[in-house]
Amino acid sequence: MSLPTLQLPNIHQTLLFFSLSTIFLLFIICTKRVLLFSKKLTKYPPSPLKLPIIGNLHQIAGLLPHRSLRALSDKHGPLMLLHLGQVPLLVASSPDMAREVMKTQDHLFSSRPSLKAGMTILYDGKDVAFSPYGEYWKQVRKFSVHNLLSPKMVYSYKSIREEEVGFTLEKIRSRCAHGAVNVSEELKYLARDIISRILLGKCLREYEWGDKIQRVISESSGLLGAFLVGDYLRGFGWMDSVTGVDGRIQKSFKEADEILDRIVEDEMMSAWREGDHDEFEGDSFIRILISLEKDKTRKFPFGKDNIKAIIKDMLGAGTESTYTVMGWVMAELMKNPNTLKKLRNEIREMTTATAETTTTKGMIKEQELGKMWYLKAVIKEALRLHPPGPLLVPRELMETTQIGSYEIPQHTRVVTNVWAISRDPKVWEAPDEFRPERFLGSCVDFKGHDFELTPFGAGRRICPGIQFSILIIELTIANLVHLFDWALPGSMAVEDLDMIEAPGITAPKRVDLVLDATPCFS
Repeated sequence: MSLPTLQLPNIHQTLLFFSLSTIFLLFIICTKRVLLFSKKLTKYPPSPLKLPIIGNLHQIAGLLPHRSLRALSDKHGPLMLLHLGQVPLLVASSPDMAREVMKTQDHLFSSRPSLKAGMTILYDGKDVAFSPYGEYWKQVRKFSVHNLLSPKMVYSYKSIREEEVGFTLEKIRSRCAHGAVNVSEELKYLARDIISRILLGKCLREYEWGDKIQRVISESSGLLGAFLVGDYLRGFGWMDSVTGVDGRIQKSFKEADEILDRIVEDEMMSAWREGDHDEFEGDSFIRILISLEKDKTRKFPFGKDNIKAIIKDMLGAGTESTYTVMGWVMAELMKNPNTLKKLRNEIREMTTATAETTTTKGMIKEQELGKMWYLKAVIKEALRLHPPGPLLVPRELMETTQIGSYEIPQHTRVVTNVWAISRDPKVWEAPDEFRPERFLGSCVDFKGHDFELTPFGAGRRICPGIQFSILIIELTIANLVHLFDWALPGSMAVEDLDMIEAPGITAPKRVDLVLDATPCFS
């Protein structure tokens, strides 16, 4: 029996094999080099050095991130890319960069990131402010503006504003004889009661649980700005349970949900008793939302959770932002007595000119506010120094884009640091000083066209309630200055007045403003 012969491969096959292998290896090497070279060519905005895993989180740790971010932007530029764990965050800190995000490329930067606190507190983003960009947001925002925040609707609330301001003035008058007045608290109640009357048909002080819902909604607003590890580090969400943040969010949500559920149920029952109307024209906003729930022609699901989310959004945002600005105006007037004197003189001159007698002792009405230019300048200056939201609500980039020579990757989160822009010495003379005169004769406004002053945002995501809030602020401040003499309590000096903001998505004074008040007219 013969042994099997060893079959050697054909020399041509061997050469072909090695040639193909060599070509394949060279292809892989070249491809890797091209990809590496392309990566080096990609130019991202300047970034601070980051740590493994946490990125730049340690550099914005603290209660007031807008201040930390300004310090970083001073070193790295007005367009800065941070890495918060696994999440890229673009920070715009100049008018030009704010314009790029909120005007030039607003169509790409108009969505919202999915953050755990917002999704929990606002019913999976069924509100207006935190809802992601899409058909639902467009329709709900359009509906809310038309039925609540249009110029016609805002004007129709005139009697409510004047009645509630009058009620607050009487409260202050009765309390000032018995000691100092907590101005911050009174302004919060005022904003809450005006807004709740418009939204719900009656003010929260008439509900047995009015104080409770104010507390939980204020708490919810603070939690919307809370830092949750799970939003930035996948797999580490359990830490939010350990720190207790998860529990606080759930507790706040449940407390508010129980009350809101009762409100909506009561209104639905009232609507049913009154008849199955498609519209409740001239009625409270919640009734109008209920009519939308009944509308079968809508293109998106709309039920009780949608109503609760929108009411909670409007009540929280409207109250917090309005009373925050009024509190800062009063604090700055106390810190700048010459400004207070000039404002009072303007108000007295205007009211005397329109009064039948030589002195007007009554409450100022809205029609008298139109030509109070110094009042408007004082409010603008307070908005510049103390924007109610120092960092605008984060946006999310919907597709990769370029800003200048920099590439910004899709899904990057974006914040505009309006607090830093408002205090930029390249933009403002003496930026840290309270100088309302800078706005006299100036065309700069806060309605989203001038990017050096955008306390309410700009573009598609601009706050739709600007005029709604400003009318309350003007009417309240004019009457407080006109009808009372204000002084710091006891032996407190102006230098002792705390002017630091509280943490949260809105930034009121961290210490309540407590003042002595004396009625100017008997």
